[in-house]
Order: sequence, then structure tokens, then C-alpha cells
Amino acid sequence: RNNNHSTPFILDTMTKRNFWKYFGVFGIFTNIAVASYYCYIESWTMSYVWHSIIGTFDGMTQVQVADFFSKYVDIEKSLTGIPYEAVVFYLLCLLLNTFILSRGLAGVERAAKIGIPLLLIFGAFLAVRGITLGTSGASAEVPDASAWDGLNFLWTPQYSSLSDPKVWLAAAGQIFFTLSVGMGTIHCYAAYVKSKDDVALNAVSAGFTNEFVEVVLGSSIVIPIAAGYLGLDWVKENAGFGMAFQTMPFLFEKWGPFLSTMAGVMWFGLLFFAGITSSLAMGTPWMGFMRDEFDWGRNKGAWSFGLIVLLLGLPTVLFFEHGVFDEYDYWAGTVSLVVFALAETILFSWVFGIDKGWRELLSGADLQVPLIYKFIIKYITPLMLLVVFLGALFTPAGNDWAGAFQGLFSGNGWPLDNASIVKTIANTGVHSQLDAATDPAEISRLKDRLFYTNMARGLLTFTFAGIAFLVYLAGIRRLKNSNSTSA
Repeated sequence: RNNNHSTPFILDTMTKRNFWKYFGVFGIFTNIAVASYYCYIESWTMSYVWHSIIGTFDGMTQVQVADFFSKYVDIEKSLTGIPYEAVVFYLLCLLLNTFILSRGLAGVERAAKIGIPLLLIFGAFLAVRGITLGTSGASAEVPDASAWDGLNFLWTPQYSSLSDPKVWLAAAGQIFFTLSVGMGTIHCYAAYVKSKDDVALNAVSAGFTNEFVEVVLGSSIVIPIAAGYLGLDWVKENAGFGMAFQTMPFLFEKWGPFLSTMAGVMWFGLLFFAGITSSLAMGTPWMGFMRDEFDWGRNKGAWSFGLIVLLLGLPTVLFFEHGVFDEYDYWAGTVSLVVFALAETILFSWVFGIDKGWRELLSGADLQVPLIYKFIIKYITPLMLLVVFLGALFTPAGNDWAGAFQGLFSGNGWPLDNASIVKTIANTGVHSQLDAATDPAEISRLKDRLFYTNMARGLLTFTFAGIAFLVYLAGIRRLKNSNSTSA
């Protein structure tokens, strides 16, 4: 409506306070920073599709499959010192993303129309296989293996985790990322929505579809299949981010030559299509911003996005084992999303006004949103986000909240946990390990860790500052154009 297609000036039009447009920098920054390492994950899936087709994993043990992944991402285990394969697939993946983006929103839409149905088909096939596996995967080595145990493990709540701020922060970052909340992507897409389009119904449909794929289908694949062959105890010891790459190819081999190849292509193809539909969305805020403010065409916008992502992302490829990837994910993919979501909620509910916002939401809506959500958006959502952020910022040592408050009120201060945001910024955990280390090799490793950690943060800070400067220049440009028009 106001011809804004990126968060800085979308937020700027909602209030007379100029500083809000700098909060909007998060809406561009998070997309660029997340895309820089997310394309690397995406390239893993592309690589594994290829290796599934050519039979790389045929006859490998679980340890060998896990070792393959470790060598893929760790340049120190490469004979050349450079992960050529990882770099090649990263460049191919980034090139594909950039090319599709250069075709404009039509290119993104075309990719989504192909990718989403395939994702659902692949996911449904693997989920059915996971659920129906039952105890048929049990063996003499693991006689009690059961896919049902995996499902029970996944769906049994651990209520003790609810008092851990790290869990809340990670959960918020995860759900915000999957729904593109706190990232600026939705704002860019919404800028193309007509005033009478049903925003409420589209939002609900997108949310439910995403959660169906992620929670219902996703929870029926990795953990159940792994538990069905390797047992629940093994899953508890090894569950984590790498299971999709370090374990699944080995498990698929148990299905026979044809099915194992098909399952590998489907599984990693599913992950690839899920990834590329997300990474394409990450390019749109930058392209929209540069088009609106500096009159850049879509080709220039797309290829500049690709170049920035390449420069920012290569360190995650080359220095993966030194923690650069993890730093990007923590600051850009988790903390920044929560901060921006909190700022957006406050702006929408309290500055722009919940009444005006509610009217915008219901304009053209066939879906009647219950009035209780008006109260939730205005009061509950910002309060919960504030609690999550402050809890992560000042997490007490050992997650002992009662002891922390007792110490505070008795004058002994607030003991911070090394995992708190404050202590993470100060690298307290690594410094503590350095002080205790006596082995020269361990000391050298920890010093390297500090160097690469600070390098990663410096790159992220420089990127944020650069975007903020562009927003500043765009503001001056708008002011000049406004003055010349009025004159």
C-alpha cells in the first residue's frame, strides 16, 4: 500500500519515530546472515542426493557413514586442506538460489510449486515407512529395537526442561525461523498482498501446513526409523542435528538396493526442497529494499545478494569445525529472531495500535479470528517474548532460579550461567577452559576457538552495520526526494 517491500521502511511508516526503521535492519540482516550458513546445510542435502544415486553409502557401517560426514565438513581431515566437495556443492547451491531469485517472484513461485508437492510426497512415503516399521528392524545385536519406542520418546514431555531458558530461546528461534517470523520475509511477501486479500486465512493455512510437515511428518521419520533399527538407548545417546546425515544413509541400506537408493533420494530431496523454498524467501527482503530505495533491478539485487551471502558464508564452510557455523546460527538464527519479534510485537500492539492492527487483520478476512487473540497479541505475546529473552540473557548458574534470587536479595549478586547471553558475549566458558587447561594442544585449540568466534561475530556485526548505513542513506534519499517533490 505504501510501496515498501522491506522491514526498515515498513516499520517506519507505522510510526513517526525514526529509530524504528533501524529495528527493521534485523529484517534484512537475519535473512542474509541465516542464508549464508543455511545454504551450506542445503548444499549437504544436494550432495547427499548425489551420493545416494551413485551408491557411495553402499555397504558402509554406521560408523563409516558418520565418518563420511565428519570428513565432508572438516577441512583438517582433507588431504588437500580444502573441502573441495563441500565448497563445490555450496557454490552450486548458492548459484541455483541466486539464478531463481534473478527471475523475480515468479521464479520463487515456480520453485515452490515444484518443491512443496514433492516435499509432501517424499515426506508421506518416509513417514509411513517409519510408522509401520514397528519391531521388524530388531536384530540379534539390538533385539529390543522398536520404532514405537522412538515415537513414545519423542512425544513424552520432559517438564523439567520448561524451567530452562535455553530451551525456550531455542524453541522460539526454531518456530520463528520455520514460520519466517522475526526475519522480515513475511513482510516482503505481504507487501504484494492486495488490501482485501484474506491475510488471516493465509496465515493460519501456512502455519498449520508447516507444522503438519515439520511435526507430524518430521517426527515420524528420523527418530522412529533410528529407534527401529538401533534401539532407543542409541537414539538417546546420539540424537541431534547430525543424525539426518550421519545415520539415515546407513539405515536406508537395510531396505535393499533399490529402496535404499529411492529412500536416500527422497529423504535428502525432501530436505533440499524444504531448504531451497526457505533460502529463496531469504533473498526477497534484500532485493525489495534495494529496488525500493536505490532503484536496483531484480538481476542486480539477486546477484548482489548471492555475492554477500558467498562472502559471509564461506567462513562457515572453511571453518565449520572452529565454530563459525554455530556462532552464525546462535546470533542470527536464534537471538536476533527473538529480539526482532519482540520489537515487532511492541510496535504493532502498542505503537501502531492493536485496534488499527486488528482492523487490518480482519480486512477482507473470511476467517473470523477469535477476539481472545487480540488480548494475546497485545499482552501475552510481548510479555512471553520479554521473559524468554531476559531469561536467556541472565540465565542463573546451574539454572538455579531460587538460589539466584536468594543470592540477589541477600546482597551476593546474581550468579550467571556460562550459557547465558551475557556470559556468551564475554566468552566466559572458553576463558574458563583456557585457565584450567595445561596441555599445549588443548590451549592452542581453545585460542583458535576464541579467534574464530570473534571473527564470526565481527563479520556479523559488520554486516548489520553495513545494512544500517544503507538504511541511513535511504532515509536521506527519501527526504531529498520528498523535498524536491514538495518544491
